[in-house]
Amino acid sequence: MIYLQLFISFFKIGLFGFGGGYAMLSLIQNEVVDKHGWMTLQEFTDIVAVSQMTPGPIGINSATYVGYTATQSIWGSVIATFAVCLPSFIIVLLIVRSYKKFRTNKYVNDAFKGLRPATVGLIAAAALLLMNQENFIDYKSIIIFVVAFVATMFLKLHPILMILLAAVAGLIIY
Repeated sequence: MIYLQLFISFFKIGLFGFGGGYAMLSLIQNEVVDKHGWMTLQEFTDIVAVSQMTPGPIGINSATYVGYTATQSIWGSVIATFAVCLPSFIIVLLIVRSYKKFRTNKYVNDAFKGLRPATVGLIAAAALLLMNQENFIDYKSIIIFVVAFVATMFLKLHPILMILLAAVAGLIIY
């Protein structure tokens, strides 16, 4: 039964998670923490952190980790990952088949313009949901961020180098 619930939950997340993985985070939290109680808020926050560090899209990584945590089985990971990807796959197939025909249509262009603010809102909601008592931002983290941002944008240091230097700074400071 949990596998069916997992499939339905992540299919809905994949269907309504416009804007990518970060936009999906609030939907994932609502389903797995609030609605089903498959994990605590702290466990979810830990999964988000691990999903950010591992290669691949954060939404898919989160689905994989949540599927395993909820079922303690690799099949939970497979089902959640498949379910979160399936709606996008179906939608892209349908769009590709009809895009050439409708690409100059005013209503289609307006629909895409309307999705942009919704995407920004979903990403902002994910950021707000991750700001809880377990995840407060302290001044040391803000300083590391500002230094990394300035060094990357204005001093033109390579982003990978900045990630490594930020990690070293974090290890030293914390």
